[in-house]
Amino acid sequence: MTVRRFATVTSTPGGGTRVRRVIPGAEYLRVFAVAEFSGLWAGLLLSKAGDQLARVALAVMAYDRTGSAALTAVVYGLTLVPALLGGPLLGWLADRYPRRELIVSCDVGRTVLVALMAVPGMPLPLIGGLVFASHLLDAPTRAARIALTPDVLPAAIYPTGVAINGFTSQLMTLVGFAAGGVVVALAGPSPALAIDAATFAAAALITTLTVRRRPAAGGDGPARSWWSSTNAGLRLIAGTPSLRNLLSLALLAGFHVIPEAIAVPYAHSLGLGDTEAGIMMAAMPAGTLIGVFVLTTFVPARSRLLLMAPMAVLASAPLVVALLQPGFVMVLVLWGLAGVCTAYQVSANAEFVRIVPNEQRGQAVGLASSALMAVQGLGVMLGGVLVDWAGPERGLAIAGLAGLAVSVPPLIGWFRVLARQMGPGRVLTGARPD
Repeated sequence: MTVRRFATVTSTPGGGTRVRRVIPGAEYLRVFAVAEFSGLWAGLLLSKAGDQLARVALAVMAYDRTGSAALTAVVYGLTLVPALLGGPLLGWLADRYPRRELIVSCDVGRTVLVALMAVPGMPLPLIGGLVFASHLLDAPTRAARIALTPDVLPAAIYPTGVAINGFTSQLMTLVGFAAGGVVVALAGPSPALAIDAATFAAAALITTLTVRRRPAAGGDGPARSWWSSTNAGLRLIAGTPSLRNLLSLALLAGFHVIPEAIAVPYAHSLGLGDTEAGIMMAAMPAGTLIGVFVLTTFVPARSRLLLMAPMAVLASAPLVVALLQPGFVMVLVLWGLAGVCTAYQVSANAEFVRIVPNEQRGQAVGLASSALMAVQGLGVMLGGVLVDWAGPERGLAIAGLAGLAVSVPPLIGWFRVLARQMGPGRVLTGARPD
């Protein structure tokens, strides 16, 4: 058996070089050795698990009580809409108040709100209001957690920490619904919601015990109004070429989400059933998991910045092959490859947060997260319109071609940013921007 050995070459003070052997995956151990990150990660894991469990429980509860698919969809939608509104409305809280205390307060608030949902006989309209309020609190929690990550991790392993969080989110998306379905089937919706409340309580406790208190990033100066803070965040992103191009690359997710949105009609057009449609829906998230693992384990951080923009472009390319009407297995391969390419989002996220000034990090992250949610929602709607107009294969191919075309400007813009920051020669050698 051949064992591959990996190494990094670093300069010595005397002008020579030193080779340091690196065990693949060792950075993961270094990241989890940081107790504060482990606490933040555990909180993320519990929150994601609770969110997925709640979505299943609420959908089942709504349908059992009303028998209406439309009302069930409305209740389910109340778990998604707050994520779009919460970033601009509440992201600034992560800059104005201490981030650990904000995370704990929001988790405690969600514990109470979800516990009220679990009360047997709670009227459905009231549950809808509680759902909306609970998920609205997720926005400042998410902004604070993301903004805290660069503070708790050394710069050298920060990108790996972001990758771990992205991997965790993708994994929970994949397995959360299935696990939630089992829990709801065995225990029922109300007990499942009680379990969800317990996950938020546990997340609050873990964060309190593992993350040390820090002062508010915005300092003790005069408080900005919501509008002033939002305006400042928008100006920062629009006026900083690196942030503007990173966000543009991230927003290409609006095209990359389309295959999952049209998987059911696409499967039916191939003469397949709902089981195959479900497998197709899982192909891209599974590919993303693989891509994130490979990218963060075997590719140096500086090289990820160079690969980021090409991967963003290539993520749309497999969708164009739908014109050739590939079979089920080839569709899985193509969508899986597209998912592998979307792993660039982890690098874009890490670099975006790294560049943003600490005192504006929460607001900028909140705005970017909401924009990402918005384009994904638009992508889902666009996919449906294209399928109705052109059919699944041609509709997906059109979306892929559009994604390729739209991705060219941020591709060029990002390489201009790298060339300006590092110089063309350093871009070619993969040096990290200053």
